[in-house]
Amino acid sequence: MAALLTQRNVEEAARSIGISVATLMRWQKQPDFQKAYREARRAAFGQSIAKLHQMSAAAVSTLGKVMVDPGTPPSTKVRAAEAIIDHGAKAIEIEDIEARVSELERAAEASKQHR
Repeated sequence: MAALLTQRNVEEAARSIGISVATLMRWQKQPDFQKAYREARRAAFGQSIAKLHQMSAAAVSTLGKVMVDPGTPPSTKVRAAEAIIDHGAKAIEIEDIEARVSELERAAEASKQHR
């Protein structure tokens, strides 16, 4: 999983862990592998979301500085700050959707086990 997440392509991922591309491609077709890979990607994406949240405070600070500094042209700074805030808000929405999907998946799995 780590090789697929960190290498540029499947060939490099396979080479980095000492397996053939064919083996890695075969693994990628397995449902358990696909599920684990999706979970690994979600975890990696979650770290990016956390960084966005951390940067949101700096974005708000930038907006505040631009708002009180009459001598600084604000357009570029404000656009960048707004972009960070927008991405942070979208990240929250994505987290909410992921949580809902995970709960639906758990419910579906539990339903299958009770049949």
